[in-house]
Amino acid sequence: MADIRIIAPKAYEGFEKKLDLEALAAELPVSESSDIVIFPGFCDVHVHFREPGFSYKETMESGTKAAAAGGYTAVCPMPNLKPVPDSPEHLKEELDIIERDAVINVYPYGSITVNEDGMELADLEGMAGQVCAFSDDGHGVQSEELMKDAMKRIKALGSLCVAHCEVNSESGNGYIHEGEYAKAHGHRTINSASEWMEVERDIRLSEETGCPFHACHMSVKESVELIRQAKARGLDISGETAPHYLLLDESDLKEDGKWKMNPPLRSAEDKAAMIRAVQDGTIEIIATDHAPHSAEEKSRGLEKSAFGIVGIETCFPLLYTGLVEKGIISLEQLVSMLTVNPRKRFSLPEEDIMNGLDYTVWDLNAEYKIDPNDFLSKGKATPFEGQTVKGRCLKTVCRGKTVYEYK
Repeated sequence: MADIRIIAPKAYEGFEKKLDLEALAAELPVSESSDIVIFPGFCDVHVHFREPGFSYKETMESGTKAAAAGGYTAVCPMPNLKPVPDSPEHLKEELDIIERDAVINVYPYGSITVNEDGMELADLEGMAGQVCAFSDDGHGVQSEELMKDAMKRIKALGSLCVAHCEVNSESGNGYIHEGEYAKAHGHRTINSASEWMEVERDIRLSEETGCPFHACHMSVKESVELIRQAKARGLDISGETAPHYLLLDESDLKEDGKWKMNPPLRSAEDKAAMIRAVQDGTIEIIATDHAPHSAEEKSRGLEKSAFGIVGIETCFPLLYTGLVEKGIISLEQLVSMLTVNPRKRFSLPEEDIMNGLDYTVWDLNAEYKIDPNDFLSKGKATPFEGQTVKGRCLKTVCRGKTVYEYK
């Protein structure tokens, strides 16, 4: 029988008692050098699975299968769809696809505004209870008055306001960070203020309304300092960052669409601030912002390619290799940011974990190069292509059913 370690946050301690470890060990593809570890199923609160409306980029089936291959058993897809889930009727189209095609647990967002246009509030009350939270991800809500009204209503519903923080007048038509690479190559830029100014505004509105607030994909040092200060004042505030903001910065950029995302890769100083925020608990959640596009949409170079990269199949091995193996954070810290913290913050179900029905099995000693051709996602654009990582997902179980096995 292969030796199996169990690593789980304190909130999930004991879940392995429901597992048949002997039977599990007998079926795993292991060798003498394997380091087999079982974790509770991962949870990603920021993905784009593109259905309904953009199935040529990704489908609910391909997205959830990719998530399972990355060790995830729960995901929250963003509402930039067609139609946008801004009413019970439009939300039902997405829920029907989830019911039909998802292989793991999927908890969709409802949009804050109609069609995510930032002009009129969506039917928040009509969608409450069927969505994990409310967000206009992909767009910052520009009107302070509208955002304050939204927070009041979201607070009354007992839900969470989740924001893509971007001031359009500051970001303009830029597409990479306002830094040395942009100066050297003549690219249009997105400055840091475009993010932190709206983080600052939304924290203030959250304090005024009492609405819980969560900031998406933070990328600059000013944003995390604002979150740190808000938490110190006891506000109900949280934030996430993504693997690429912890592992890359603008000095890594290349003239290729797979390096284009929003927010863009920032300075080395910003990356260091993200790492410190993860270390000290200011950032408690890591999400992937998995954003697949077609090969054609990502083949137009750094300037003209679509914003977004894929990441749900590479998140854990990248962070294990780049942070845990280097002693920057502990494995326990990483697992908490991928399991219990997102579920607690978004009030997502945890019963299946404690009943031994929701877990993922990894070989931490398996070493390989990231090859997008191996991805189950329809999207292949990743700046980490060719990077050597450690940690391979061998098996993922959701609701007691095997949803992924490495062959």
